[in-house]
Amino acid sequence: MAVDSSFLKWIESQFPGRDIPAHNDEGLHKVGSSNVRYGRGSVLTVDLTNRCNMMCDPCFMDANQVGYVHELNWEEIKEILDNAVKIKPRRQMSVQFSGGEPTMSPHFFDAIRYSRQVGYNSVQAATNGIEFAKSKEFCKKAFEAGLRYAYLQFDGIGNDANSHRQIGNLFDVKLRAIENMHEAGIEIVLVVTIVNNVNNDQVGTVVKFAMENPKKISFISFQPVSFTGRDEDITPERRLRQRYTLSHLAKDVSNQVGRIEPTRDWFPISFISTFAGFADMVKGDESQWGSLSCGCHPNCGVGTALMINKETKEWAPVPRFLDAQGLTKDVTAITDAARGKNFSNFMMAMALLKNYKPFQGPKGLKLWDLFKKFDKTWALTKGAADKYGKSSPDRTYEDAMKRRQQDPWNFLFIAGMWFQDLFNYDFRRTEMCIIPYGTQQGEISFCAYNTGIGWRNIIENMHKNATVAEWYKNHGKHEIYAKGKNVSLASYEHSLVIDADDASRVRHIEHDIPLTAAEENRIRRKKALEEQAKVRAIYEELVLKKPQPTVVQIGTVNDIAKAVPANFTNAGKPVQIAPANAAEQAAEAVAGD
Repeated sequence: MAVDSSFLKWIESQFPGRDIPAHNDEGLHKVGSSNVRYGRGSVLTVDLTNRCNMMCDPCFMDANQVGYVHELNWEEIKEILDNAVKIKPRRQMSVQFSGGEPTMSPHFFDAIRYSRQVGYNSVQAATNGIEFAKSKEFCKKAFEAGLRYAYLQFDGIGNDANSHRQIGNLFDVKLRAIENMHEAGIEIVLVVTIVNNVNNDQVGTVVKFAMENPKKISFISFQPVSFTGRDEDITPERRLRQRYTLSHLAKDVSNQVGRIEPTRDWFPISFISTFAGFADMVKGDESQWGSLSCGCHPNCGVGTALMINKETKEWAPVPRFLDAQGLTKDVTAITDAARGKNFSNFMMAMALLKNYKPFQGPKGLKLWDLFKKFDKTWALTKGAADKYGKSSPDRTYEDAMKRRQQDPWNFLFIAGMWFQDLFNYDFRRTEMCIIPYGTQQGEISFCAYNTGIGWRNIIENMHKNATVAEWYKNHGKHEIYAKGKNVSLASYEHSLVIDADDASRVRHIEHDIPLTAAEENRIRRKKALEEQAKVRAIYEELVLKKPQPTVVQIGTVNDIAKAVPANFTNAGKPVQIAPANAAEQAAEAVAGD
């Protein structure tokens, strides 16, 4: 669970407790031991398709390899989205469309548009960025449909750091995608799958990349590898070599970035639920939706935050200049008092003042900046949407630009989400899941869907559209980028700041054991063929009584070493080998060809 017991103890000690029990959910949560039992949820994950235009390793859903196509039709998409908002009181959940690659679904834009229509505040897409990199028009359509965040797969700086994804110019694709999406108004979240001894050296590099580009990157989600899907049959040797925990992440960020302390600056993701409760109390009964609340288990996710000036790039970890423990204690007391909106906001301002350490913050940060940052995030005061730009479903491009330009400070959030696999499965975590999958059979915990008894395989088989062969016959093959194939880009230009040394670095990875599931499968197939050949030989000899080929031994290595050089004057005579007994007299030299 951790390489640093003090970090694990710290994180668990900061856990605010379980969220409320799941309510009015009988029609949605109906999968027995894999049910979500606590919390309101945070992100509803919907797999639009299991088709993908890449062949990644690792891949927790084994895209393109399961032998069938599972793709939601339009009626199924609407039913899943409608069901999630039927629960009363209404849960404020973001919707994340995933896959496979969600942009390959013919309903991608319509699904985004419908999500905003039914009231979801934030719509996201978990994407490899290929379609966004290829076309500015695609980005524009996605934003106009209502896409707010792109969870962009991003494994490091430079094409070498992304080489395990098997696309020759993948880093260039990421840069182009960031440029196009930011220009269109879409916010970018870098999603980094971390595999120990493969790309864990990129943790600090990715954080520094975000710090150097504060106007475009405000969120990084590190995801320690989960050995599921394509990697479920991993060997013990590779699992021990590649296992990466949240404590690894905190340690690497501290060592590779500096000034960030694991047991001061990191907190469980559920830590923010204290502020969600305060926002709900302030907004009162007139609010149509509850605030977004992340009530997951402390071993599921952790996070820290940096405050960065967008112009000077001065920065500091937020817990260094703001006593997070003291602030949450005060906010809890204010929420419990429930003294009304204006007085509660005033008390929140006093709590910020009390716990603020101005000499520990980045140069230029004022207390007023903190007040505005809280107001912008939680919309606590009247007219917050007009002051900072709307984030509601009816937000416009002008709102998106206003929220960016009005604020000189970037609140860079660094999160670690560690999904479970068969080797660390814990039902206490699945029952508190905040990112359930929305499926044709109801909502299922993220980790239960991808691991455990294999709900993904069960549901996708129940509702599969066709075998791959049938799909290709009726719809044709889609393009897959693999085996070093490049993605064709209209332009490679970008305005992002990149460290040249990081981008050009070529890593030397130890390779005494297989690094991927594909390599392990090749070794397994080779061994299986060798065993089959041995069994076949025994069967032929003992059952079929097939004569075995006679092996003629002409001597040992020592015998051959003692052979006398050829004498071509005796050509045509038999070749003789010196006897093995060194005491015997050497034979007369003879020759042959």
